[in-house]
Amino acid sequence: MSGPLSGIRVLDLTSVIMGPYASQQLADLGADVIKIEPPGGDVMRQAGPMRNPGMGHFYLTTNRNKRSIVLDLKHPAGRDVLLHMAASSDVLVYNIRPQAMARLGLGYEDLKKVSPKLIYAGAYGFSQRGPYAARPAYDDLIQGMCGIPWLLGQATGEKPRYAPMVLVDRVAGLQLCNAITSALFYRERTGIGQRVDVPMFEGMLSIVLGEHLAGKLYAPPVGPSGYQRSLARDRRPYETSDGHICVLVYNDKHWRSFFEAVGQPEVFARDERFGSQGMRLKHIDHVYGYLGDIFRTRSTAEWLALLAHADIPAARMYSIDDILTDPHLTQTGYLQPVTHPSEGEILDAAIPTEWSHSIPEQRCHAPRLGEHSAQLLREFGYADERIQELFSDAAVQGQIY
Repeated sequence: MSGPLSGIRVLDLTSVIMGPYASQQLADLGADVIKIEPPGGDVMRQAGPMRNPGMGHFYLTTNRNKRSIVLDLKHPAGRDVLLHMAASSDVLVYNIRPQAMARLGLGYEDLKKVSPKLIYAGAYGFSQRGPYAARPAYDDLIQGMCGIPWLLGQATGEKPRYAPMVLVDRVAGLQLCNAITSALFYRERTGIGQRVDVPMFEGMLSIVLGEHLAGKLYAPPVGPSGYQRSLARDRRPYETSDGHICVLVYNDKHWRSFFEAVGQPEVFARDERFGSQGMRLKHIDHVYGYLGDIFRTRSTAEWLALLAHADIPAARMYSIDDILTDPHLTQTGYLQPVTHPSEGEILDAAIPTEWSHSIPEQRCHAPRLGEHSAQLLREFGYADERIQELFSDAAVQGQIY
């Protein structure tokens, strides 16, 4: 056995980022994740850069430890194969709209008849209880509806922009993984399977509003929305004489130590704007402005040494290339070259959690499209003659060895 979810079988109908990121977490934790792809494959296979067609970098980093089978779910025989697989599986996860699943004859009630203990988990844009239920959704749209571009505009004084990463898909993917493992635990105790919905909009709002509801949390409001420290214009990496540094002078101890380190102990004692957490927050623009000015007076290396001596959290600002040579990551082996059977040597990130028992392993590479189609059909009890028929009808596609 390898990983705490060893023995759990997951049928993964997801594509793009959110769903595959969630199912990769499950696969990394030991689940047998079967990636069920349409004839054209997961769209992220085409997102470059890439060495070979259909093996883009996004796909490679969200689909390891899975096996791939190509099913045409619009073909009756393809749908029947999925239902047959579901009868002996633990989880079915998808991220198209429930209305589309229902049109395919793969709604929850359809799957429940096949396997009452199945965890039927869907992730999509919006709660199915509201007027947005049938709307399409992508990361950019949900970022916008959750106020993220607006918040970035408020914080920078510049035009609104999206976060420079696929943020909502990753957050929703983690929430989806959490929901599935919780449902599995519930089933372990009760024997009851269930449907689980994970909406992107509401899920991301649970994070944004937890920080930025602020004064509007209360009825009546005690102040405006928006957490002042996060929205301060100068809350950014500080410019030094030769680069940038990331510093958090946060609590009273930090501030007292900081002023002593820079030879200005009287400021903490006399300037009420620095004297307490509440006053620093009230005067946050002045506080960050002061830090911005003083950090320009020394080099990054000088500041790192001084702040380490004062026990104040600080780090050099990294580029992506800097991360690849970080000594801590080198020591822990987080980034490792691995050999993919079709893509050659690629850089793979280690599973980020560490366990004393049931240790997760990186068991296999991100699969080529339909790489395991015939293998999986045999595992699910299909005879070679029937497998040949399914391939001939194009209900199943991929490799047939």
